[in-house]
Amino acid sequence: MPRLFTALEVPADIGAQLAILRGGLPGARWIDAENYHVTLRFLGDVDDRTANEAAHLLDGIAREPIQISIGELDAFGGDRPRSIIAKVKPNPDLLELQAEHERNMRRAGLAPESRKYTPHVTLARLRDVKPRDVADWLSTRGGAPRLDFEAKRFVLLSSRASSGGGPYVLEESFPLGVGEEDEDHHDEAHW
Repeated sequence: MPRLFTALEVPADIGAQLAILRGGLPGARWIDAENYHVTLRFLGDVDDRTANEAAHLLDGIAREPIQISIGELDAFGGDRPRSIIAKVKPNPDLLELQAEHERNMRRAGLAPESRKYTPHVTLARLRDVKPRDVADWLSTRGGAPRLDFEAKRFVLLSSRASSGGGPYVLEESFPLGVGEEDEDHHDEAHW
């Protein structure tokens, strides 16, 4: 049973710039730069029928490429910090694409996502890290440089790791842009 999610990939050059921020926080498990992404919709552990239905519905999405802007650093978890992130500016095109993923996954039979969508790139998972240590780490990093790129496709990724952070496997890719072809795109997923 694959654990699936949809995402926008972070280009290698942008990932390399984010990876420079790694280190200096005991208890952080840093994500490898090749696994950086902007999650659109977590599907979870699904059976083959649901995975194939989800892929079929995603294949029907027709949108233009999306401008992505990665900005300030932050942490999720408040008094129990669980991850270090780089925030992504929530522009209308990104939010509309994510909402379309949400609608399609409900059509595929998945429960509605219970969390408010907050676009971001996870840089590290945290375990037993004090909020003060996270605050100190964030303050010494200052504001992350603004990093912009154009997402020309979205992907369906799988993970078999229980703790998150990769490695992820590309299961399907879906081009953004009318009439564009994507060499990694397949008509049908095989689980």
